[in-house]
Amino acid sequence: MVDRITGNKGFGPLGNINRTGKTGDAKKSDSGKNTDRVDFSSALQNATKAQATTATQETARAEKLQALKAQIENGTYKPDLEKVASSLLPFIMKDS
Repeated sequence: MVDRITGNKGFGPLGNINRTGKTGDAKKSDSGKNTDRVDFSSALQNATKAQATTATQETARAEKLQALKAQIENGTYKPDLEKVASSLLPFIMKDS
């Protein structure tokens, strides 16, 4: 609502807008006409799916880490030395 000051009368409505925020010249909309609409359901569904996927990935990662920790403690952990070497090679070459 927009008000204006009119001399000694104080605040009054601007134009045809009354205190309830409705315009005096407003026409009733036809039920057959299209109206603006915002639909958040698909965005919320996508966000829910993303959260579920993230939770599943975090659970799987935690389980994998727990299994690796158990293997290290038992002395049964055997890393793939070729993978380790190939992942270290770029860092070694960068320092040279």
